[in-house]
Amino acid sequence: MGNGVRQGQVDFKQQDVEPVTSPHLPSEGNQEKKKVLNSLMSGALAGAVAKTAVAPLDRTKIMFQVSSKRFSAKEAYRLIYRTYLNEGFWSLWRGNSATMVRVIPYAAIQFCAHEEYKQLLGSYYGFQGKALTPFPRFIAGSLAGTTAAMLTYPLDMVRARMAVTPKEMYSNIVHVFIRISREEGLKTLYRGFTPTILGVIPYAGLSFFTYETLKKLHADHSGKLQPSPPERLLFGACAGLIGQSASYPLDVVRRRMQTAGVMGHTYSSILLTMQEIIREEGLIRGLYKGLSMNWVKGPIAVGISFTTFDLTQILLRKLQHSTNIER
Repeated sequence: MGNGVRQGQVDFKQQDVEPVTSPHLPSEGNQEKKKVLNSLMSGALAGAVAKTAVAPLDRTKIMFQVSSKRFSAKEAYRLIYRTYLNEGFWSLWRGNSATMVRVIPYAAIQFCAHEEYKQLLGSYYGFQGKALTPFPRFIAGSLAGTTAAMLTYPLDMVRARMAVTPKEMYSNIVHVFIRISREEGLKTLYRGFTPTILGVIPYAGLSFFTYETLKKLHADHSGKLQPSPPERLLFGACAGLIGQSASYPLDVVRRRMQTAGVMGHTYSSILLTMQEIIREEGLIRGLYKGLSMNWVKGPIAVGISFTTFDLTQILLRKLQHSTNIER
């Protein structure tokens, strides 16, 4: 009898604490997977839309960066117009296919990594990712940019080559990889990698830091949880202006190193590249060549990128929420 009673008590306790699962409630693991997938999809779309919108300006900027020609708005306009007359309208987007191959995984990884780093740093410092203090906010952006750059750098190299060479030289992306590997060696695919990483740290860090800070200040002062799309564009534009201005000289250096093989130059290190640029073209005219164009292109691209990411995230969450309710 005693054993029977004990067994009955044990069975009752087991039944009492048995977890109740509902098919309508997604598990924590599934929620995390959906969150990562949403970030990847939103980031990919954000990068593609932003870069396509400013592709002609981007190509023009690169062509000035890798040459010794003096930059001016008038010269930039002339170059765009000559390109249009000689090669046709769509030539202004030459290299954009390589840009998409690079920027889609780059932006997807960067935005997704940023969300994950915010969560990790939030857990480490004891507060939620959205309420990160300034320094962790900067670190999260820098780590996200560095992660994306390390994983996609050869594609950036290929894109730079396609932007500055005539279409007869490289027929497609694969052809660029094959010719560089055969004629210049596989190491060439990572030429300019160091200045890229050194530039990404302040660029991504300040861009994400500025955007997140402006959103937080807006929420604190307006009482609104979310800014409107025009406000997001404005915050993103400010973020792009600050981030790109801080890292621009290193952007010029990496472009010179990436295109050295086809432009008749030999650059062995960051310092030697900087010294040669300053000696031949001057400090401001050399290392900041095309910056004024970047002040037009950069804020537009970053504003579109951040806004597209946020709005796509919101849309995907709403779609998933409505799907869960219907189930």
